[in-house]
Amino acid sequence: MLKWFFKWLIRLTLLVVVLVVILLLSRNAILRVYMEHEIHARTGMDAEIGRFSLGLAEPEITIQDLRLYNPPDFAGTPFLKIRELHVEYDPVALAQHELRIKLLRLNLGELDIVKNQNGQTNIFSLGLAVPSKKSGGSNSNQVFTKQTGLEFKGIDVLNVSIGQVKFIDLENQQRNRTQNIGIEDLVIKNVKSQADLAGLAVLVALRGGGFFDSVIGLPDHGTH
Repeated sequence: MLKWFFKWLIRLTLLVVVLVVILLLSRNAILRVYMEHEIHARTGMDAEIGRFSLGLAEPEITIQDLRLYNPPDFAGTPFLKIRELHVEYDPVALAQHELRIKLLRLNLGELDIVKNQNGQTNIFSLGLAVPSKKSGGSNSNQVFTKQTGLEFKGIDVLNVSIGQVKFIDLENQQRNRTQNIGIEDLVIKNVKSQADLAGLAVLVALRGGGFFDSVIGLPDHGTH
């Protein structure tokens, strides 16, 4: 009886070891699928991730070729195309329920602003419009803490690249247009709140050449 027991115990142990090895070797593929599922569950938007990498020796996460699609109200059209999102974080701070990002590199290839046949614009319907000036960075940090249980301590180095933005009118395709932003490897240091991104917002607006004023104003001013 004991011989049989130890025989199966050894087999079970070997099986667990094999499963752990398989999990380690395929962890990125598993996490990629999990991330796609979580994004859909939290936002209602379908997501496709080309590559997901979670470092074991180094505290870093890299996502490449991330595509988000609008919900059915906007015909499932593309919303965001992120070429790369690379994050290097402080594991000591994380253990203390704090989020301190040493490096965040974001390469946003394309943002699609979509107006559906009911006159709704996706960035407003999804709650992604520019926040009110009355809401300071501290309030945003409090919301972040409430949602994640982590206290945001800032980003040491933010590296941003932005390709182009598109406006898509599902009711009148003749109003569609594309604006190249063309920001490459813009570095911003010591980001603690939204206020630290004011310079980036101004630069994007200038590169947009009036594109955002006309598009963002659509819900207030109607079609013209």
